[in-house]
Amino acid sequence: MKNIGIITDSHSGLTPRQAQELGVLVLPMPFYINGECYYENVTLSREVFFEKLSQGAEVSTSQPSPEEVKALWRKGLEQYDELLYMPISSGLSGSCMTAAAMAGDSEFNNKVFVVDHGRVSTPLVRTIMDALELIQEGYTASQIKDILEASKNDMVIYIALETLEYLKKGGRISTMTAALGTLLNVKPVLKLETGILESFQKCRGFKKARKLMIDTMKKDIETRFHDSLEKGELSLLAASSASPEITAEWVKEIEEAFPGMSVLSGNLSLGICCHTGPGGLGIGCSCRPSRPE
Repeated sequence: MKNIGIITDSHSGLTPRQAQELGVLVLPMPFYINGECYYENVTLSREVFFEKLSQGAEVSTSQPSPEEVKALWRKGLEQYDELLYMPISSGLSGSCMTAAAMAGDSEFNNKVFVVDHGRVSTPLVRTIMDALELIQEGYTASQIKDILEASKNDMVIYIALETLEYLKKGGRISTMTAALGTLLNVKPVLKLETGILESFQKCRGFKKARKLMIDTMKKDIETRFHDSLEKGELSLLAASSASPEITAEWVKEIEEAFPGMSVLSGNLSLGICCHTGPGGLGIGCSCRPSRPE
């Protein structure tokens, strides 16, 4: 059986300590702040990122250079026979498709398997954990890639935003809409599914937005994800760009709404936070990938 390693990127929201505990390598993603390049968790902490964001800095994401990706692959192949590379979903960035093309190079062919899983942030962390379980069960890297890609639709996450400012900055809503929404205390709820982040609903006040997400999650679990729940194959997810205190309150609220279910909580990645801003809260679920018969 070949030794298989996992590499992801910092759009997973994994901290260096969490990555070390899971035994995965993380590619730091580049961000441009007022024209200067920073690397997540290397030269850019979450605290500095949100400080710059609140000060009105121009913040944008960028793809890693091919050489940065290849260098980390080479490092991984010093430790493992095969690698699963699990970057941000192709629906949110072109870096996944770029990596897939590079994996065809003779140096990496049949050694690096790029997984287009459709996920980011906590859902991606859950998928990494699924991959680790599949490795332990003895599946090959090629089989794991197929299993994870086949299950990319078996997930959803809702994200409520505290502010409309960053949707306005990103051109997703107009200045007039943002101003009116702020005046009326409108809090948008977004939906992330199969790598696509889109508008879901709007609420008057953040408390109502939180309730809407929990009620919607209950409905999803009672219908779409009912079979996975009955089999004990459903994981609840939480994601946050809020303070640790508010995040802890949110996780407790989810646990009380879904008694007996554990909650995997993580950071909304900085790549998502560029568009959502600070104070965001998310709830979602993910199904255990089906094994081939």
